[in-house]
Amino acid sequence: MESIDGKGDLLGYLLGARATLVWKLDGLGEYDIRRPLTPTGTNLLGLVKHSAGTHFRYFGEVFGRTLDISLPWLSDTEPNADLWAAPDEARDNIVTLYRRTCDLADVTIAELPLATAGQVPWWGGADVTLHHVLAHVTAETQRHAGHADIVRELIDGSAGLLPTHDNLPTDDTDWWTNRHARIEAAARLADRS
Repeated sequence: MESIDGKGDLLGYLLGARATLVWKLDGLGEYDIRRPLTPTGTNLLGLVKHSAGTHFRYFGEVFGRTLDISLPWLSDTEPNADLWAAPDEARDNIVTLYRRTCDLADVTIAELPLATAGQVPWWGGADVTLHHVLAHVTAETQRHAGHADIVRELIDGSAGLLPTHDNLPTDDTDWWTNRHARIEAAARLADRS
C-alpha cells in the first residue's frame, strides 16, 4: 500500500475548486459575473472575491504570516462586502488578487507541516492546525465552486466541473430537457401524495 499524502490530497482538491471558481467567469460580460441570482445576492465575481479573502486570512493571519498583498474590502465596515463587487472593482483586479492569495496560501501550505499550530481570531481565538485550516478552506472553496456552478447554469445553461472535464453524462439539450421534465413531473406527483 502506498503512503498517504494528506497534504497533497487536500491541496489537489483545493486546486480543483479554485480552477472551477475562476473558470465560471469565462466568456461572461460584466453584468453576468456581478448580478445577484439568489435572494441573498450570490454572484460569480463575489464568490471569487470572497475566496481571495478566505485564502488570505486563513493561510496568512491564522499562522502569523505577513502576506505582501492588500485586500481593501477586508477593512470595509459593510457586512459581507467581500461577497459582491462594486462597479469600480475590476474583474481582472479581483481575479489577479485571488490568484495571488492562492499562490501565497500555497507557500504557507508548502512551508509548514500539517501539525503547525495557529489561531483563528474570528473563531474566538480557537487553536487550529494547518491540517484543520487546509481541510476547512478546501471544503469552503469546494462549496463556493458548487455555488458558482449553479449560478453559471442559471446565467447561460453552462455547467460542469472543469473546462477539460465537465463530468456531465451528455451535452444533448433534448436529453436534458426530457430529464428536467421527468424530474418536474415526479415532483408534482410526489406533491399530490
